[in-house]
Amino acid sequence: MELKDWLNSINSTKKDLLKEDHKEIKSYPSYIINKVLSSHLDCILFVNQMNIYNFLDKDMQYYFYLNILRKKRRYSPWIHKDKIKDIECVKKYYGYSNEKAQQVLKILSKDQINYIKKQFEIGGTQK
Repeated sequence: MELKDWLNSINSTKKDLLKEDHKEIKSYPSYIINKVLSSHLDCILFVNQMNIYNFLDKDMQYYFYLNILRKKRRYSPWIHKDKIKDIECVKKYYGYSNEKAQQVLKILSKDQINYIKKQFEIGGTQK
């Protein structure tokens, strides 16, 4: 089973996925479920309890959420790191890692960044 199946079961359908095949519990991602549910105010206290009792079996954690959370559509956008503008040029020019390139971007002026960009421009026809 996939993550969306577990989340749909806990949040909206309230269908017991382990009723048919109890061996499916091996695919239950408890850490990720906790992380996703923690972004909702009505779930945060329950997620905290699961973090305290993280030694519980996966099926116990699943049944806890299945039975304690109200049936509700909960959508949470995945948190992605923001793309930093011009970081790829700096990485390529200096041969730095992401972390070092971020530090260098803080001290470079706009003129210096434009110079670095021009070094990687490929000629062509202008319109």
